[in-house]
Amino acid sequence: MVSMTVELRNIEDTQAAMGWAGGHTIIVDRAEGKAGGMGLGFNGGQLLALAIGGCFCNDLRYVAEEMGARLGKIAVTVTLTLEGQPLLATTATMVVACQTLDGSDPAQIIARAGAISTVSNSLRQGVPVSIETNAARTFD
Repeated sequence: MVSMTVELRNIEDTQAAMGWAGGHTIIVDRAEGKAGGMGLGFNGGQLLALAIGGCFCNDLRYVAEEMGARLGKIAVTVTLTLEGQPLLATTATMVVACQTLDGSDPAQIIARAGAISTVSNSLRQGVPVSIETNAARTFD
């Protein structure tokens, strides 16, 4: 089993949050004027679409290495559709293009990446999410 933890904290003098894992950071915010948002970073839907596409980009590289292929350019576009009240992601569509450096057809690499993609497969199967309150937490 593998587990990973990310942390998020509000950014002083804004209503945005900074998230981090290891030495990498990202800003999370709402669109300017929405619930105090200042448009300083990605919203949750954008982060979900980026997680889907970013994971797939990595998976293309993993699969290519496993198959002994070398990839050149990769282009992935993710369209996330949200509907309802509260808004829920109802569909995600990825359009994928990549080149192999030897000019061979990348279709097998793309198909295999789709079969092993952690984020896409997790969403397809449903991921239980629990929310716990830590009332005793102190803030430094």
